[in-house]
Amino acid sequence: MVHERYTFGDFTLDVVERRVTDSRGRALTLAPKAHDVLVELVRRAGRLVRKQELIDAVWPDAFVEEGILAVHVSGLRKALGDDRRQVTYIETVAKSGYRFVAPVKTGAILEVRESSGTSPEVYELIGRARRHLLSASRLELPAAVTAFESAIELDPTYAPAHAGLALACCAQAEQRFVPPKDAYARARVSALRALALDDVSADAQVALGAVMFLSEWDWIGAERSLQRALELNPTHTQARLLYGHLLEAQGRLADGLAMKLRALEHDPFSPSVHLAIALSYWHQRRYDDSIRWASRTLELDPKHLLAREFLAGAYWGMGDFDHHMEENLKHAASFGLSEDALAPLKRAYAEGGRPGVVRLALDQAASHPSGFPEMQLALFHCELGELDRAVQHLERAIDGRDPCLVDLAVAPQWDALRAHPGFQRCLAGMGLA
Repeated sequence: MVHERYTFGDFTLDVVERRVTDSRGRALTLAPKAHDVLVELVRRAGRLVRKQELIDAVWPDAFVEEGILAVHVSGLRKALGDDRRQVTYIETVAKSGYRFVAPVKTGAILEVRESSGTSPEVYELIGRARRHLLSASRLELPAAVTAFESAIELDPTYAPAHAGLALACCAQAEQRFVPPKDAYARARVSALRALALDDVSADAQVALGAVMFLSEWDWIGAERSLQRALELNPTHTQARLLYGHLLEAQGRLADGLAMKLRALEHDPFSPSVHLAIALSYWHQRRYDDSIRWASRTLELDPKHLLAREFLAGAYWGMGDFDHHMEENLKHAASFGLSEDALAPLKRAYAEGGRPGVVRLALDQAASHPSGFPEMQLALFHCELGELDRAVQHLERAIDGRDPCLVDLAVAPQWDALRAHPGFQRCLAGMGLA
């Protein structure tokens, strides 16, 4: 097998290739993995290029579509130049039904060996990383990232390792280990690399769907990618959970819960599945059921911090602020906060109830503005009835691509703000109106 080097300006890509002759006897270079070229070019652009951006200038008979990546070659032509005098024809995978045509310069041909699969050590690392990640526990997330990175060091060509790292990076953004912008940028690169390495990997499709859903808010593209993942692997737990969450974010609450319950059939002892079902009932305002499923999560994993947050949230939704406060104190203690550190919080609640706690949090935010996400500040002002200020913070959270906003259209914590015109503008800006 040979391997050819393609050069596009200052960018070089090595692609496995074969030589054939067309119907007129002309020698053509055909690369069965030509979507690798597409993925790399899109990655260089720093984002996914969408079809509608290029609709007015299409290069006839030259279009590529792979998964949810869709780019007219007219867009690529701008990056590659428009010299068609010497072209190399690069063929997409057969199932796509399209051909990608671009002018290239070829370099030296190098010998490469067929891959015989990865090592047992990589499989072990991936299994360990997935176990940490599926726990949905904040405490186990760093171990998941480290294990995926170690697997990639051992075998950089193994697509599931890159896909797993993409999902772990998304989790870092959701749990605020890493700023969303940085975490999602790395997740996008890892997901695209996984897809380039293996276009029929369910893990790669799930990873790309997660990035589209949580970071890009590309609802249609994310759904297509997750549907493709389930076509490839109908029992993929993360695909079902993400798809269920995506359906709920768009207001399809019953469909979302049904998708998660199907994940439960195949993975009945997963804390991640139980917590996802608790979220479904939270969105449906069925707080007793949300408490029941969050409690089941804690039975499976007593140290699960997100489950404790879900319990506190359900009590908040019920207006039971005593139990809400109790769960919040347990949650804070699990992070190692001392009694002295918790004393102001207890005093604020004793003297002013829930509004007193919210005012204390806003005072702390004024002293340490970087310590409170804009989304959280919006919710605090919303609780106090300061709706205009709440909208201002919400708009900033949207600009920052806060990962918690995918549920904006359905989550009950935003109910007090829904009648505000600014809130409707926010929904429209996210494509959720």
